[in-house]
Amino acid sequence: MEPSKDISRLIEIMAALRHPETGCPWDIEQNFETIKPYTIEEAYEVSDAIERGDMDDLCDELGDLLLQVVFHARMAEEAGEFSFGDVVNAITAKMIRRHPHVFARSAADTPDAVKRQWDEIKQAEKRERTERRSRRGITEDFNSGFLGSVQRSFPALTEALKLQERAAKVGFDWSAPEPILDKIEEEIGELRAALREGDQAKVSDELGDLIFAVVNIGRHIKADPEQALRGTNTKFRRRFSHIEQVLEAEGETLEAVSLERMEEIWQAAKAIERAIVAE
Repeated sequence: MEPSKDISRLIEIMAALRHPETGCPWDIEQNFETIKPYTIEEAYEVSDAIERGDMDDLCDELGDLLLQVVFHARMAEEAGEFSFGDVVNAITAKMIRRHPHVFARSAADTPDAVKRQWDEIKQAEKRERTERRSRRGITEDFNSGFLGSVQRSFPALTEALKLQERAAKVGFDWSAPEPILDKIEEEIGELRAALREGDQAKVSDELGDLIFAVVNIGRHIKADPEQALRGTNTKFRRRFSHIEQVLEAEGETLEAVSLERMEEIWQAAKAIERAIVAE
């Protein structure tokens, strides 16, 4: 099989990878849940390539993201739900439906008219979505209610922050940071208990509660948790890089040295940073 600019070749490749007898063992055992993290990761890598202005990387990362779409579509086709062609048909129909003023189906020729038309189309789509969900027996709808305006498509930290901000508008909120710190300690205790029990599902649940509480304290002290974590990530990268540089200068490797030695260099890196800040 040879590379091609035709999307059908990528669809053929995915079908071959998923073939139950001759396909790739790893690809065969995947499902929507196991692939979901990779889909999110690829979207972030597209964003990163854009931020860096690297067009070569962007081309490559868009291909990786497209592969995720093809992968999900193939699994859905195997389950008798929909195919890649249905995905393409759905998005092209949506674009034509939402832009009747472009595709000669509407006379809307002013920004206000287009806005009114857009709102009408969105309402019609919402009704159609509700009907489809009803036919499938799906009753829970996170797009409804007071918190419905908070999109589930946000990164989890951002969604948590916006849910808390929204709930706070009607008074469902802590009055001060101190009780939240108590809550964090309570959640740590519950996580410890779950770890002792060895129930992985409960451990994951308690970890989520702990992170949610940490996001809450960040909101109350006016420190955006996403940016705070990004700062810590940068700091971690810098200090770990220092470990690598020191070991390289000593003729050592990360794999060969002990954790104690790495911790020693890590603490030295922290001391250097503090000294620079003090200056």
